[in-house]
Amino acid sequence: MRAISYTESGGPEVLSLVDRPVPEPGPGEVRVRVAFSGVNPTDWKSRSKADPGPDGKIPNQDGSGTIEAVGEGVDPVLVGERVWIWEAAYQRPFGTAAEYTVVPARQTVLLGPDATFELGAALAIPFLTAHRCLTVAESLPDRLGPGSLSGRTVLVQGGAGAVGNAAIQLARWADATVITTVSSPEKAQLAAAAGADHVVDYRRQDVVAEVRKIATQGVDAIVEVNPAVNAATDAQVVAQHGSVAMYADDAGAEVTVPVRSQMAVNARWQFVLVYTEPARAKALAIEDVNAAVLDGAIRVGREAGLPLHIFPLADTAEAHRAVQDGAVGKVLIDVTA
Repeated sequence: MRAISYTESGGPEVLSLVDRPVPEPGPGEVRVRVAFSGVNPTDWKSRSKADPGPDGKIPNQDGSGTIEAVGEGVDPVLVGERVWIWEAAYQRPFGTAAEYTVVPARQTVLLGPDATFELGAALAIPFLTAHRCLTVAESLPDRLGPGSLSGRTVLVQGGAGAVGNAAIQLARWADATVITTVSSPEKAQLAAAAGADHVVDYRRQDVVAEVRKIATQGVDAIVEVNPAVNAATDAQVVAQHGSVAMYADDAGAEVTVPVRSQMAVNARWQFVLVYTEPARAKALAIEDVNAAVLDGAIRVGREAGLPLHIFPLADTAEAHRAVQDGAVGKVLIDVTA
């Protein structure tokens, strides 16, 4: 099979197109014929620093495709099912940047008959991260679904990014009022297309003033892409018992939080990383995200505020470079091209 592999850490140039044997699923595993592989910041960060091991590593955590074979202990009825994949490469050698991948059966989720493979490959890391960010506060529900955030206000810092887009879509599905910040008119259009009720251009507007006009008592959940820069703003707009969920890091950035004001509102400042989040929270997120997919509430493409940038498998290095350079939207690899 064709696969992308790297045998040493480094820049995108360490990624090579190689020929590998088609892997066989072991006990509890399935083999998926990959349609699309999703690229996330975590993929290039891992590639640039982590030891791939003596046999090399196939990158990328997210993907979609069709189950082609099952290992011992897995119901063969799954053969032929369309699925999306989460955490394929986490502490494992087989990512999704290959014609086939092998993963534990529990790390595949039925995609349903209507969702596209492109959507499936865009789900896992961004949407599971967004779900965690929207459910960490004690005052918020730990499940998302229609009506679960009714009467609540969510602030998404950076609504044109992949996680920001996911947070907007999930929060709107759950009936929250969604405010988001962006840095340009073009990104404002994308955030509005995703479903944001209010869009604030932080380069041209006072974020605190604009948010307080909309949510006079503050916002219940903040989905934060740049905590080192936005912490002071977040502290001024978080509501009593609200949360600031931080999911991104800018090269070892540090956060300064005004302690007294956050004590006064009993705010929660939460760090979020999908790979190490509590098992129950992740399981609920997978169920809820899939329910939103089956409900038709999640979309991809420019009309959904998430432009797709699609590369063939042989150009995976360029796909990684695009994510590393901050491509706006979602970068996917068409493994079948």
